[in-house]
Amino acid sequence: MSFTLAIVGRPNVGKSTLFNRLVGKRLALVDDQPGVTRDLREGAARLGDLNFTVIDTAGLEEATDESLQGRMRALTERAVSMADICLFVIDARVGVTSTDRVFAEILRKKNAHVIVAANKAEGNAAEGGVLEAYSLGLGEPLRLSGEHGEGMSDLYSMLLPISEELAAKTYSAEPEVDVDVSDDDEEEGPRVPTKEQPLQIAICGRPNAGKSTLVNQLLGEERMLVGPEAGITRDAISVQTVWEGTPVRVFDTAGMRKRAKVQEKLEKLSVSDGIRAVKFAEVVVVLLDVEIPFETQDLKLADLVEREGRAVVIAVNKWDTEPDKQSKLKQLRESLELHLPQLRGVPMVTISAKTGKGMDRLHEAIMKAHDVWNTRITTSHLNRWLMAMVEAHPPPAPSGRRIKLRYMTQVKTRPPGFVVMCSLPEKLPESYSRYLVNGLRLDFEMPGTPIRLHMRSQASQNPFKDKKKSTPSRLRKHLGKPTAKKTW
Repeated sequence: MSFTLAIVGRPNVGKSTLFNRLVGKRLALVDDQPGVTRDLREGAARLGDLNFTVIDTAGLEEATDESLQGRMRALTERAVSMADICLFVIDARVGVTSTDRVFAEILRKKNAHVIVAANKAEGNAAEGGVLEAYSLGLGEPLRLSGEHGEGMSDLYSMLLPISEELAAKTYSAEPEVDVDVSDDDEEEGPRVPTKEQPLQIAICGRPNAGKSTLVNQLLGEERMLVGPEAGITRDAISVQTVWEGTPVRVFDTAGMRKRAKVQEKLEKLSVSDGIRAVKFAEVVVVLLDVEIPFETQDLKLADLVEREGRAVVIAVNKWDTEPDKQSKLKQLRESLELHLPQLRGVPMVTISAKTGKGMDRLHEAIMKAHDVWNTRITTSHLNRWLMAMVEAHPPPAPSGRRIKLRYMTQVKTRPPGFVVMCSLPEKLPESYSRYLVNGLRLDFEMPGTPIRLHMRSQASQNPFKDKKKSTPSRLRKHLGKPTAKKTW
């Protein structure tokens, strides 16, 4: 990327719409309600032959530092200091407000390259607002429409000379890639994360469990907006970093409440965005609050991750506030075994996202879960194991017909998937499949990872099996037509 562009402005002036236009995807949530965006969201943007990083920020509001709006403003001001160029967006239909003038003065002091964009400028109603933008003293305003894509060529013309000016600085600041990628692609063993393809980790949980605090602790900086209020995070924000030598991309998702409590459209969009992040991830950390662990919503989240086939790690947050740690740990393990039998042996780590305690153990558990998720077992080893399992506990014989398990093979990884060729697969009870899955977890050291086991019947070698019995045609010629039976 040649430079970084931060989109700033008052709430509801169309910053997220413009962000989506530049990245070419609907990454940021968009709604008529002001203040939808709260965290910083980065995206790879392209405009003509310019490739750059664009940052969508929270709306600038005049508020105290202690309030939620004040913390959002502080995060936005930090993005302004980091960015190479600021695109200051105003609403052309509303015109320049007193708030716009206050923040124009702030931008003039904080950033050398500021472009004023009069958004929503389609039609004659925006003429007055575009002319008012000259009074901000930040140069000629750019007339555009993020929703309809108008003014993108003019934006390109303004960005091009600045990008050329920043080219030398950006080139010297680029990190060196010293990862040796071998051409020999070994099927055995897990994928090794690289800077180009980092390990994808999603952090999900109920509201106020400490997800954003955990991401900030992992990054070593206040990147995500945090606070005592529940439901601060709305977008599924992804950030890339190197965590204890491992290149990772971490998704901070919105808190997921019970479906009956999710009534607002905006919260529904946030939850669906979080579920989409779970589908993109390789490892999902289900974050629990030590004060109220394993509630119904926590169990549903863990079950969702298992059904999606992702590697799972259970992290119990706010461990520093627990007075009786030994008793609580025993209680947590018993609850885990009782409520999540489908993820038997899933790793559980106690952490404090606020103090950073337990982060090394969380990293170790994530890497172990990723390795298990990529496990591949040879067919010969599987069949020797299957013979031993059948001898120890033969399958049932429904209606007196014995079910034969002929052989077994692994067909996929991520998660591990197996096929057993057998007779009468439809007659094999679910309990016997669970017996085999639990045996796989125990004997091949695959605790906690989702395992897919399919029973299939082997095609019969007899070509006449399904054909009806009939008299051969040659024999019918010799026998002739059947005669009526005489009665004496």
